[in-house]
Amino acid sequence: MPPKNPAGPAEGAAPSKSEQTRALILETAMRLFEERGYDKTTMRAIAKEAGVSVGNAYYYFEGKEHLIQGFYDRIAAEHQAAVREVLARETDLEARLAGVLKVWLDVAEPYHPFAVQFFKNAADPDSPLSPFSAESEHARVAAVSVHREVLRGATRTKVPEELRDVLPELMWLSQMGLVLYWIFDRTPGRARSYRLAERGARLTARGVALSRFRVLRPLVREVHELFRDFLPGMTKTTKGGPGESPRVPSDG
Repeated sequence: MPPKNPAGPAEGAAPSKSEQTRALILETAMRLFEERGYDKTTMRAIAKEAGVSVGNAYYYFEGKEHLIQGFYDRIAAEHQAAVREVLARETDLEARLAGVLKVWLDVAEPYHPFAVQFFKNAADPDSPLSPFSAESEHARVAAVSVHREVLRGATRTKVPEELRDVLPELMWLSQMGLVLYWIFDRTPGRARSYRLAERGARLTARGVALSRFRVLRPLVREVHELFRDFLPGMTKTTKGGPGESPRVPSDG
């Protein structure tokens, strides 16, 4: 398999022929998934529409599930690039988080009709399409890293050292709730999703501010451990590695 380069070529560099072919196959698959539905679209149909051999399509993507991973990676890369302006401009935590969430909605909007098509597969926790699957790790880690940057640049919010690895993951889980709502949002321009992003950012910012109180830190860690233990893939983003709790200072 060719090496993955989800974010595409280096900034300013022209894409190679291999990268162009990979992007063509991915774009074709996204269009066919939207037009025909995920289940009714075959790799053979994607290859034919893209003008490549079936073998060439499988060379870049092992199957339809890996095409969805390409979609996840693309969304993550586009989001990371698009939030730079927000993070450079805002220093308030609520404004930074609301901006990041609304930018995600902006980036994802062209894919909304297609997102509903594969949600029933992505909702299966055993599916490689699940955002918590091992196959989705690259996009998941990239998304959590955005929330780390949100916290890091919030100059007026003090984050306890012991929660600096915990809070970004909880913030990403909150974003997953927004994504789920967005998938089924039929309001014009996804207006309710944008309002949810703003109100969710406000609530999250208040929760992070409260976490500075020592008495509440064990509760935050317990919530994180609950998700980490019961959602597959959550351990992948912690420093301790799979199955190992992050080391934190004692409360004593």
